[in-house]
Amino acid sequence: MEDDKNIAIESHPWQPFVPPHTKVLFLGTFPPKPSRWSMDFYYPNRINDFWRVMGIVFFDNPDRFWNAVSGSFRLDDIKNFLTERGIALCDTGARVRRLRDNASDKYLEIVETVNLRALLGMMPECHTIAATGEKAATVLSELVGSVPPPSGASVEAVFENRRLSLWRMPSTSRAYPLAVAKKAEVYAKLFRSIGLVR
Repeated sequence: MEDDKNIAIESHPWQPFVPPHTKVLFLGTFPPKPSRWSMDFYYPNRINDFWRVMGIVFFDNPDRFWNAVSGSFRLDDIKNFLTERGIALCDTGARVRRLRDNASDKYLEIVETVNLRALLGMMPECHTIAATGEKAATVLSELVGSVPPPSGASVEAVFENRRLSLWRMPSTSRAYPLAVAKKAEVYAKLFRSIGLVR
């Protein structure tokens, strides 16, 4: 295996997506390689279930954001939805090395984390952060100085004089062995807790 220090460092390709009046921030780990993208935005992989989960939770339709004709997600619809609901997106990794030629968190070395202080400074109404997967939850808890939340649940923390609920969500990667409907149930629990769904 190649010496880790000789592996190129990748910088995050996108700015955080922060709507006005953000209520909840979702933090993943880092995007897959561009060859796996179906759109130039967060959770771009066709076989990642994040947007299917959002479709189920909010519209009872896993294909709400999928365009079968183009074989990609409906990016304009996604951005409008996020803006209307006050859902922000970013990742815990700002710069990373891929230790294997894949998108697995297990082989992702985070060289530089997101600047959480600056990120939260952009969303003064946000008091809930949801990490989508174990690695993202671990990094988030380290940044905040809290214990990691258990899977599908939350812990309370204080960061920069702001009281936060930190959630660990099941990964929406197909590699995570849980049916998409079951993942959606956990995400719905989070959204109910902040009043975005009933």
